[in-house]
Amino acid sequence: MKTDSIVYLRLKNRIQVLPQAQITLKEIATIITAEPFQRTMEDMLIYQVSEQDRNIIVIDGIKIIDLVAKLHPQMEVQLIGPQQVIVQVMYKKAKVSAPLFLIVWFLLFIGSGVTIMNFHEDVSMQEVHQKLFYLLTGIPDKKPLLFQIPYSIGLGLGMILFFNHVFKKRINEEPSPLEVEIFSYQQAMDQYIIMHENKESQKKVDGS
Repeated sequence: MKTDSIVYLRLKNRIQVLPQAQITLKEIATIITAEPFQRTMEDMLIYQVSEQDRNIIVIDGIKIIDLVAKLHPQMEVQLIGPQQVIVQVMYKKAKVSAPLFLIVWFLLFIGSGVTIMNFHEDVSMQEVHQKLFYLLTGIPDKKPLLFQIPYSIGLGLGMILFFNHVFKKRINEEPSPLEVEIFSYQQAMDQYIIMHENKESQKKVDGS
Protein backbone atom coordinates (compact mmCIF):
# COMPACT_ATOMS: atom_id res chain seq x y z
CA MET A 1 0.00 0.00 0.00
CA LYS A 2 1.30 3.44 -0.86
CA THR A 3 2.29 5.73 1.99
CA ASP A 4 0.27 8.62 0.53
CA SER A 5 -2.96 6.66 1.14
CA ILE A 6 -2.44 6.49 4.88
CA VAL A 7 -4.44 8.77 7.16
CA TYR A 8 -3.42 9.30 10.78
CA LEU A 9 -6.18 10.19 13.24
CA ARG A 10 -5.79 11.46 16.79
CA LEU A 11 -9.23 11.60 18.37
CA LYS A 12 -10.14 14.39 20.75
CA ASN A 13 -11.28 13.47 24.24
CA ARG A 14 -14.42 15.62 24.33
CA ILE A 15 -16.16 18.14 22.10
CA GLN A 16 -19.32 20.24 22.40
CA VAL A 17 -21.89 20.63 19.63
CA LEU A 18 -25.30 22.21 19.17
CA PRO A 19 -28.51 20.19 18.67
CA GLN A 20 -29.05 18.89 15.12
CA ALA A 21 -25.36 19.43 14.36
CA GLN A 22 -23.54 17.50 11.67
CA ILE A 23 -20.29 16.16 13.13
CA THR A 24 -17.45 15.95 10.62
CA LEU A 25 -14.16 14.17 11.07
CA LYS A 26 -12.15 17.38 11.52
CA GLU A 27 -14.33 18.32 14.52
CA ILE A 28 -13.54 15.15 16.45
CA ALA A 29 -9.99 14.39 15.32
CA THR A 30 -6.67 15.81 14.25
CA ILE A 31 -6.01 14.53 10.73
CA ILE A 32 -2.68 13.99 9.00
CA THR A 33 -2.62 12.61 5.46
CA ALA A 34 -1.39 13.44 1.98
CA GLU A 35 -2.65 16.76 0.58
CA PRO A 36 -4.99 15.31 -2.09
CA PHE A 37 -6.98 13.51 0.63
CA GLN A 38 -6.77 16.07 3.46
CA ARG A 39 -9.89 18.08 2.58
CA THR A 40 -11.89 14.94 1.79
CA MET A 41 -11.08 13.44 5.18
CA GLU A 42 -11.79 16.70 7.06
CA ASP A 43 -15.27 17.11 5.53
CA MET A 44 -16.33 13.49 5.99
CA LEU A 45 -19.66 13.29 7.86
CA ILE A 46 -19.31 11.03 10.90
CA TYR A 47 -22.54 11.59 12.81
CA GLN A 48 -25.80 13.53 12.60
CA VAL A 49 -27.18 14.66 15.96
CA SER A 50 -30.92 13.99 16.13
CA GLU A 51 -33.76 14.79 18.51
CA GLN A 52 -33.56 11.26 19.92
CA ASP A 53 -30.04 11.84 21.18
CA ARG A 54 -29.46 12.73 24.78
CA ASN A 55 -26.85 15.22 25.90
CA ILE A 56 -23.98 12.70 25.71
CA ILE A 57 -22.89 10.70 22.64
CA VAL A 58 -19.87 8.39 22.48
CA ILE A 59 -18.29 7.82 19.06
CA ASP A 60 -15.93 4.86 18.95
CA GLY A 61 -12.73 4.96 16.91
CA ILE A 62 -13.37 1.53 15.43
CA LYS A 63 -16.62 2.80 13.91
CA ILE A 64 -14.77 5.73 12.38
CA ILE A 65 -12.24 3.36 10.83
CA ASP A 66 -15.08 1.23 9.50
CA LEU A 67 -16.81 4.26 7.98
CA VAL A 68 -13.61 5.48 6.30
CA ALA A 69 -12.98 1.98 4.93
CA LYS A 70 -16.46 1.88 3.39
CA LEU A 71 -16.30 5.33 1.80
CA HIS A 72 -12.63 5.27 0.84
CA PRO A 73 -11.39 1.68 0.49
CA GLN A 74 -8.01 2.88 -0.78
CA MET A 75 -7.26 4.64 2.54
CA GLU A 76 -5.43 3.00 5.44
CA VAL A 77 -6.39 4.47 8.83
CA GLN A 78 -3.92 4.64 11.72
CA LEU A 79 -5.60 5.58 15.01
CA ILE A 80 -3.34 7.34 17.53
CA GLY A 81 -4.21 8.28 21.11
CA PRO A 82 -7.75 8.10 22.54
CA GLN A 83 -10.04 5.42 21.16
CA GLN A 84 -13.35 7.22 21.76
CA VAL A 85 -14.74 10.74 21.47
CA ILE A 86 -17.31 12.07 23.93
CA VAL A 87 -19.73 14.47 22.25
CA GLN A 88 -21.68 16.76 24.55
CA VAL A 89 -24.84 18.20 23.01
CA MET A 90 -25.34 21.71 24.40
CA TYR A 91 -29.09 22.13 24.75
CA LYS A 92 -30.41 25.53 25.77
CA LYS A 93 -30.37 25.90 29.53
CA ALA A 94 -33.07 27.56 31.52
CA LYS A 95 -32.13 30.89 33.06
CA VAL A 96 -31.29 30.78 36.74
CA SER A 97 -33.67 32.89 38.78
CA ALA A 98 -32.16 35.59 40.99
CA PRO A 99 -34.05 34.48 44.16
CA LEU A 100 -32.82 30.90 43.75
CA PHE A 101 -29.25 32.13 43.24
CA LEU A 102 -29.42 34.28 46.38
CA ILE A 103 -30.84 31.42 48.45
CA VAL A 104 -28.08 29.03 47.34
CA TRP A 105 -25.41 31.69 47.88
CA PHE A 106 -26.75 32.44 51.37
CA LEU A 107 -26.82 28.76 52.36
CA LEU A 108 -23.27 28.21 51.12
CA PHE A 109 -22.05 31.35 52.89
CA ILE A 110 -23.63 30.36 56.21
CA GLY A 111 -22.49 26.74 55.85
CA SER A 112 -18.86 27.65 55.16
CA GLY A 113 -18.88 30.18 58.01
CA VAL A 114 -20.24 27.61 60.49
CA THR A 115 -17.64 25.09 59.30
CA ILE A 116 -14.78 27.52 59.94
CA MET A 117 -16.15 28.45 63.37
CA ASN A 118 -16.58 24.80 64.35
CA PHE A 119 -13.01 24.06 63.28
CA HIS A 120 -11.67 26.93 65.37
CA GLU A 121 -13.76 25.77 68.32
CA ASP A 122 -12.43 22.20 68.00
CA VAL A 123 -8.78 23.32 68.04
CA SER A 124 -9.41 26.01 70.71
CA MET A 125 -8.11 28.79 68.49
CA GLN A 126 -9.23 31.54 70.87
CA GLU A 127 -7.23 30.03 73.74
CA VAL A 128 -4.21 29.72 71.44
CA HIS A 129 -4.42 33.42 70.59
CA GLN A 130 -4.79 34.32 74.26
CA LYS A 131 -1.71 32.29 75.22
CA LEU A 132 0.37 33.67 72.35
CA PHE A 133 -0.64 37.23 73.24
CA TYR A 134 0.30 36.62 76.90
CA LEU A 135 3.64 35.05 75.98
CA LEU A 136 4.58 37.99 73.75
CA THR A 137 3.24 40.89 75.84
CA GLY A 138 2.92 39.50 79.36
CA ILE A 139 -0.60 40.96 79.49
CA PRO A 140 -3.59 38.61 79.89
CA ASP A 141 -6.39 39.47 77.45
CA LYS A 142 -9.57 37.47 76.77
CA LYS A 143 -9.99 39.18 73.38
CA PRO A 144 -6.53 39.59 71.83
CA LEU A 145 -7.72 41.58 68.81
CA LEU A 146 -4.09 42.32 67.93
CA PHE A 147 -3.88 38.65 66.86
CA GLN A 148 -7.45 37.92 65.89
CA ILE A 149 -7.94 40.72 63.34
CA PRO A 150 -4.74 40.00 61.30
CA TYR A 151 -5.51 36.28 61.56
CA SER A 152 -9.01 36.81 60.10
CA ILE A 153 -7.64 38.92 57.25
CA GLY A 154 -4.91 36.37 56.58
CA LEU A 155 -7.47 33.57 56.52
CA GLY A 156 -9.39 35.29 53.72
CA LEU A 157 -6.22 36.11 51.76
CA GLY A 158 -5.04 32.52 52.19
CA MET A 159 -8.25 31.19 50.67
CA ILE A 160 -7.85 33.55 47.70
CA LEU A 161 -4.29 32.31 47.13
CA PHE A 162 -5.38 28.69 47.59
CA PHE A 163 -8.11 28.91 44.95
CA ASN A 164 -5.91 31.14 42.73
CA HIS A 165 -8.81 33.41 41.76
CA VAL A 166 -10.13 36.84 42.63
CA PHE A 167 -13.66 36.62 41.25
CA LYS A 168 -12.99 35.72 37.54
CA LYS A 169 -9.38 36.95 37.51
CA ARG A 170 -6.65 34.31 37.80
CA ILE A 171 -3.66 35.26 39.97
CA ASN A 172 -1.14 33.11 38.07
CA GLU A 173 -1.10 30.37 35.43
CA GLU A 174 -0.85 27.47 37.87
CA PRO A 175 -4.06 25.46 38.34
CA SER A 176 -5.64 25.67 41.77
CA PRO A 177 -6.25 22.50 43.84
CA LEU A 178 -9.96 22.90 43.10
CA GLU A 179 -9.31 22.96 39.34
CA VAL A 180 -7.13 19.84 39.66
CA GLU A 181 -9.90 18.06 41.54
CA ILE A 182 -12.47 19.12 38.93
CA PHE A 183 -10.16 17.83 36.19
CA SER A 184 -9.75 14.47 37.97
CA TYR A 185 -13.51 14.26 38.45
CA GLN A 186 -14.10 15.02 34.75
CA GLN A 187 -11.66 12.29 33.73
CA ALA A 188 -13.44 9.78 35.97
CA MET A 189 -16.80 10.84 34.54
CA ASP A 190 -15.53 10.49 30.96
CA GLN A 191 -14.23 7.00 31.71
CA TYR A 192 -17.56 6.04 33.25
CA ILE A 193 -19.46 7.38 30.24
CA ILE A 194 -17.21 5.47 27.84
CA MET A 195 -17.66 2.24 29.78
CA HIS A 196 -21.44 2.48 30.23
CA GLU A 197 -22.67 4.44 27.20
CA ASN A 198 -20.48 3.11 24.42
CA LYS A 199 -22.66 0.18 23.35
CA GLU A 200 -25.74 2.36 22.88
CA SER A 201 -23.79 5.08 21.06
CA GLN A 202 -22.19 2.54 18.71
CA LYS A 203 -25.66 1.49 17.61
CA LYS A 204 -26.53 5.12 16.91
CA VAL A 205 -23.40 5.68 14.85
CA ASP A 206 -24.23 2.59 12.82
CA GLY A 207 -27.61 4.11 12.11
CA SER A 208 -29.49 1.22 13.72
